[in-house]
Amino acid sequence: MNEAGSGDVGIEEEVAESYRATVEKGAARLHRSWRALVTTGFVGGVEIGLGILGYLAVLHGTGSHLLAGLAFGIGLVALFLAHGELFTEGFLLPVMALFAGRGTPLQLVRLWGVTLLTNLAGGWVFMWLVARAFPEFEEVLAETARHFVDAPLDWRSVSLSLLGGIVITVLTRMQEGTESDGVKVVAAFAAGFLLAGLSLFHSVLDSILIFGAIHAGGTVTYVEWLAWVWYVVPLNLLGGLVFVTGLRIVRASVLPEAPG
Repeated sequence: MNEAGSGDVGIEEEVAESYRATVEKGAARLHRSWRALVTTGFVGGVEIGLGILGYLAVLHGTGSHLLAGLAFGIGLVALFLAHGELFTEGFLLPVMALFAGRGTPLQLVRLWGVTLLTNLAGGWVFMWLVARAFPEFEEVLAETARHFVDAPLDWRSVSLSLLGGIVITVLTRMQEGTESDGVKVVAAFAAGFLLAGLSLFHSVLDSILIFGAIHAGGTVTYVEWLAWVWYVVPLNLLGGLVFVTGLRIVRASVLPEAPG
């Protein structure tokens, strides 16, 4: 076999190995107990809150959203190292496991639903503490929250929501593509910079920010949050599933161990 052919075989073997590992991890998430789902989801909301705390500290001190976005990466690093669960992380691994026949649609819906609700609950509690510990953040919380709740449902908001889903799903893929914890940490900071630094629409991250503004006594209300989040959640899903996971499924469908 020529060198080019050997290289192609090597690449195919790497893809197959990555597919198998992805399916195994996704299946483990689909089959988690209720207790595990609730606890990892709640802790995931708290861990994202840590990133938001860093974001607010830098934004309050510098006024720079880009620098604050780098600080937000702390939350994604905490999520990775402490093994919490983030709703939008479920757009890749569990779906690949479902494609491989290692779970059911009901299990996927259960994972998504419970994780989203517990992420929000954990973040809500964490931001209650932040609002009382750092009253000086009230103004920056209100300004940041209004950026989201005042946004009209137009093509810009749709695009920001799709991009939010794409970025976090690509982060999952990048972290699955390497064994190096150092590289995974760098990827987390890169994704955090894009998500928070560019104020992309992310259903959990931005909801927790909005909760902080509500706790701080600002003019933002839960009704305004609901009027924003109802379309961000499905658009985050669409961005991650269509632009990242869907292409991974197409690639994996030609592997010998793929279903069908």
